[in-house]
This record gives sequence, structure tokens and C-alpha cells, in this order.
Amino acid sequence: MKELLFGTAGTPISAKKRGSIEGIQRIRELGLGCMELEFVRGVRMKEGMAERVRTTAEAEEVELSVHAPYYINLNSAEEEKIDASIERIYQSARIGALCGASSIVFHPAYYHKQDSEMVMERVNGLLGKLASRLADEGIDAVLRPETTGKPTQFGDLEETLMMASAIEGVMPCIDFSHLHARSSGEFNTLEEYRDVLGKVEEYLGREGLEDMHCHVSGIAYGEKGEKNHLILRESDYNYADLMAAFREFNVKGLVICESPNLEEDALLLQNTFRNTEM
Repeated sequence: MKELLFGTAGTPISAKKRGSIEGIQRIRELGLGCMELEFVRGVRMKEGMAERVRTTAEAEEVELSVHAPYYINLNSAEEEKIDASIERIYQSARIGALCGASSIVFHPAYYHKQDSEMVMERVNGLLGKLASRLADEGIDAVLRPETTGKPTQFGDLEETLMMASAIEGVMPCIDFSHLHARSSGEFNTLEEYRDVLGKVEEYLGREGLEDMHCHVSGIAYGEKGEKNHLILRESDYNYADLMAAFREFNVKGLVICESPNLEEDALLLQNTFRNTEM
């Protein structure tokens, strides 16, 4: 990854059809550079379609990632739910790799009133085994636990970076809007963005900044954290300073916009980044 690319969580709203192939083509027409395939309700894409998606993405020079299903909890008290969670991530990685997706994003776990160290030990053990399985099977995909938007969810910034630093084949997905919502309004200034990116470099070295996967959107939040996504200009999110921090740290990778207006805010982020002076 030689630059910072901007794109949408799923097919752009303005695409003529809702399919992934039409979405990729529309991303290129808009002048954006990436798209996240949303497997959030389940991995339903067949192998033949995945290969067509890959061919289209390569032809259009659009980078892809995957968001795995929402129904994942690697700290469930029920063993069958953990097994199902692992299978959902595995299938997302298998089909995602056939699509040419570079990263598999997922929400890792809930605390269930356990302390961070206990949950970390359990989640790391499961992710380590899964990452080894993917490598053994030649499935070329990076697992990316996402920073989560509610205090009840395992996956604050430090926990996410610790997972990535501990396990080969795991890197973070930094959802900057989740950081903002989880903290009830923090992580919203240039200095705080610098701190986040500095921590990424501290844990993962320069590689962590040159292979970032980020989510950005406007976001509504309360005492319990994230409520819902908002259009950037209708929120309090300080995206301009985030783009300035990306510039300052020479960040590279993918920035996926999850705002309700998808491509409009993705283009706003891209234009703000490109027009930010060093």
C-alpha cells in the first residue's frame, strides 16, 4: 500500500445496482480508491461471484476489504457461539481472499463483566489459532479486530493494539468514530489524534502506520457509547484535524467511510486530506 485511499462501507448509494461489482465500478467513477465488502448479515457470496469481484476490482484498481458478520463474540459463555463466531470470521476470510480483499474486519468480543486481561487471554488464544489456520491453508488475509464503540465491548485502543502486536497475521482496524463515542466525546482534537497514531507506531512500528485500516463517520453517542452513525457535517466529529494528523504521520492504507451518505462523506474526507497542507 503506497498511499492513503478513501472509500465506502459497501456499495455507494449512487450505484445503479446494489451489487458488489456495480459498487466497485461506481467507486472508480467517483474517483475513490477502495470499498469494504459488507458481510455483516452473513457470508452469502459464492466462490464464482467472489472471483468476478476480484477481477473487477483489479481491472478498476480498487482496493477491497471485508467486514465480517456482526454476530461475533469470542468471549461468549456458550462454546457453540464461540465456534460459530470463529466460523464466521473464517468464512469471511476465505471468501474475502477470493475477492482479493486485503483485510477482514470484525468486532471481537464483549467483556461480560470479566476483566480485560481475562478476555484478552481468551481472545488472543482463539485469534492465534485462526490466524495459523488461515496461513496453513494459504488464505491470504489479515484479521483486523476493530476498536469498539461501547464500554461493554472488548476492544478499546490499547486492547486492539495489544492483540495486533501479540499475534502474527493480526492488525488493527482503528474506528476513529468509535474511539470518540466510547469515550463520550474524547479523541476529537489534533493532539488526541497524534496520540492515537503515536500509539499505533509504538506498538506496531512504522508498518502499523503504513498499513492502516480505518473507519470514519459522524457519530451520535451517550453515556453508554455509540448510538448511530451520522453525516459528518451534522455531527461534532473533527474530521479536518484527523486528516491533518494523517498527513503529519504520513499514514497509508484504507479509510472506509460509514456515514449514512457514504460516498459524499468519503469524498469529503478525501478532498480534505488532499487539500491539507503539510
